[in-house]
Amino acid sequence: MSGGSTVKKAPAKAARPAEEKPAKKNGLTEAELVRAPAAQYMNAEQLAFFRERLLGMQKELLDKADVTSEHLREHELESDPTDQATIEEEYALELRARDRERKLLKKIDEALRRIDEGSYGYCEETGEMIGIPRLLARPTATLSIEAQSRRELKQKLYGE
Repeated sequence: MSGGSTVKKAPAKAARPAEEKPAKKNGLTEAELVRAPAAQYMNAEQLAFFRERLLGMQKELLDKADVTSEHLREHELESDPTDQATIEEEYALELRARDRERKLLKKIDEALRRIDEGSYGYCEETGEMIGIPRLLARPTATLSIEAQSRRELKQKLYGE
């Protein structure tokens, strides 16, 4: 039995990791950003990459807000008070999430403004480079990791 029949294996998917996905317009990948020399930090291509990322985040958040608004307008009263309470609690959670996203939208607007001003990617406290890996993880970052750590420690110690 082992000689004549062969078992076909499904071809392995040639999945590319998320970091290899190019930005929509400029073609840079996350991997290329990370590998770029420090002399190229926040050049026009990199700024375009982050602008696209921020605009994509902004559009996604605005779409979610629209869906939430429609969802809340469609609400009908339930006859069972327990069901009504459950629905209202779900809406409260959804509204809290949208409130956090509203704050994130403000940060995205500020980041886009910093791109236009030429200060994007630099720590607002020290003026040092924030770094590509941090900006990939949090495109709205305004502080370097070191400055953020100092701020968090100060808040923890002094309750600011």
